[in-house]
Amino acid sequence: MPIAVEFLPVGDSDGDAILIQYGDSTGYQLNLVDGGYAQNGEKVIEHIEQHYGRDVVINNMVVSHADNDHAAGLIPVFKRFKVGALWMNRPWIYANQIIDQFHGNWTLQGWIADVRSKHEYLVELEAIARSRGMEPQAVFQGSQVGPFHILAPSPQRYISLVPYLDKTPPPYRSELKPQSFAAQALGLLEHLKETVDIETLDQNPPSTSHSNETSVVQLGIYDNRKILLTADVGPEGFLEAAQCAYNHGILDPPDLIQIPHQGSRRNVTPGVLNAWLGQPNCGAPLRGTAMVMVGAKKSDHPRNKVKNAFIRRGYPVFVGRTGWIRMPYGYESRGVSLTAESFSYDVEDD
Repeated sequence: MPIAVEFLPVGDSDGDAILIQYGDSTGYQLNLVDGGYAQNGEKVIEHIEQHYGRDVVINNMVVSHADNDHAAGLIPVFKRFKVGALWMNRPWIYANQIIDQFHGNWTLQGWIADVRSKHEYLVELEAIARSRGMEPQAVFQGSQVGPFHILAPSPQRYISLVPYLDKTPPPYRSELKPQSFAAQALGLLEHLKETVDIETLDQNPPSTSHSNETSVVQLGIYDNRKILLTADVGPEGFLEAAQCAYNHGILDPPDLIQIPHQGSRRNVTPGVLNAWLGQPNCGAPLRGTAMVMVGAKKSDHPRNKVKNAFIRRGYPVFVGRTGWIRMPYGYESRGVSLTAESFSYDVEDD
């Protein structure tokens, strides 16, 4: 029973659109994870129609997190195709559990209305689902989406992050975080040079956004393959996912891993990568493949120190920018042919 993962281009800047096919010639299923910006939706539709047919069913549609460069493109796709289940987390659902963190001028219904107004693309996806007699399903740790185990976020951590999302009102009290070790040590790191033996990837990088930290991390186990999809998750969510996988006895180096957030240095640390991929082995033997789709105009991504970190641990890095790439396991190979990125010895700013 083969499986294939297709990474679709997302335009000039950010976002993800990932299609997973699993099954065989007697029948297969499709999962779609994210759809890029709204303008990417039509390109996703064209791709699906060309390669899977006009009457295909998307068995599972997953919104990894609430940023519009991941969610908005799913709206036209949802309108066009039959969808078996919509998986997404909606911050307003948890208003009762966090309303006491906001100024008393906010009523419960007023807060909900404000947050919904800032997530119009999630609201529209919700409306499409309900018009078809469906209710969006929460996608939290412990859920199963086809062959994919959801490892993060846990409900508790997701709810704790909701007050700090960019599109929710600021909580009544907030504390400034102390300057990270990474920021204090940045001057020193800039004087080091990346080599196979020297890693300058920060153990405590500047924080990624709270929204990114709510990203769904999912591990597909199918046909003796392990496929780890990470969206824009940061070190906190990545570590939570590793702990969950460890608790369930499935924390092994994956065959295919998506590099988070287009290879930003804010999203991975040496410790988290060691947990998932193993200790650095100078690139040999190979343990798997790392894949990242990058906006056509983001020539500075993936960051060299991030790319190097995966290569150093036995994961050659493949980067897609303008075309799409299919990573087949048992299926036919098609799509844009990519070559592995080379190790880069220079250190860059982020």
